[in-house]
Amino acid sequence: MGEGLTRGMHAIIVSAQGGPEVLEYVERPDPVPGEGEVVVDVAASGVNFIDIYHRSGAYPLPLPTTIGSEGAGTVSAVGPGVRDVAVGNVVAWASVLGSYTEKAVVPANRVVPVPEGVPAEVAAAAMLQGMTAHYLTHSTYKVREGDQVLVHAGAGGMGQLLIQLAKLKGAKVYTTVSTSEKEKLARAAGADEVLGYDDFAQALSGKIDVVYDGVGKATFDGGLEALRPRGLMALYGAASGPVPPIDPQTLNKQGSIFLTRPTLVHYIAARDELLQRASDLFGWISSGQLTINVSHRYPLAQAGQAHEDLAARRTTGKLLLIP
Repeated sequence: MGEGLTRGMHAIIVSAQGGPEVLEYVERPDPVPGEGEVVVDVAASGVNFIDIYHRSGAYPLPLPTTIGSEGAGTVSAVGPGVRDVAVGNVVAWASVLGSYTEKAVVPANRVVPVPEGVPAEVAAAAMLQGMTAHYLTHSTYKVREGDQVLVHAGAGGMGQLLIQLAKLKGAKVYTTVSTSEKEKLARAAGADEVLGYDDFAQALSGKIDVVYDGVGKATFDGGLEALRPRGLMALYGAASGPVPPIDPQTLNKQGSIFLTRPTLVHYIAARDELLQRASDLFGWISSGQLTINVSHRYPLAQAGQAHEDLAARRTTGKLLLIP
């Protein structure tokens, strides 16, 4: 990737791992796309827990680096060998590092076209969590009509999407929340029953077909207890901390249950799969079947505040950085 010196742009970089204070708002030369790359004028970047893991060192990266894994905007330059993307196209992406910036360099084969009826900000908010909710409900476990589904943290950005997609497929959806305000959000997303974290396992013991758990340590054991024999635990995150090692014999005792720890990158590795998931997502958004709740927008320079708010669970819905 070359770099031109025509005009500066801003990005958030991490030079040392640590708390939100290590996020630096710096000026950089305008990027020039390399072979197979495009430059995108970023309309919005999504804020996700994986960004906190990258910043803190929980998921180590070579430093210094620009963090952020999701965004959308308008293509302003294309590199050699790019055929399917043109200057002026509105595109979005997920699982591409370096998205907290005014101008992102993205491999052309990782961007997806954003249809006219979907604003770029909504596309940025939908990509990582939306495609995660898609693969969890359509591939990791194919939710069927009448299934009993448990979604943890139903008021969060991921939780609201999982509830909506499970309901679209005809499931009965249970969810956990921590406050009455969050209960309202989970019910607005379509949850049938809302439970507290302390009593969900006892209330649901042995009846759930699939548990979608992005909380991790605090909810994991209770989620296993809630599963029916041969049910599936999809552990896709660890907002409360990593789950300790588990004896495989536990899965036997709980009824020959299944445990998987999936991640988005493996479900969009093939371009046709990436395009199919994004196309479904944008179709549901355009038709009003799926609502993306953007709850907070921050200037790019305030990325540290966005990280603090997300980590402290002061937010619901999706957080965006706006260059």
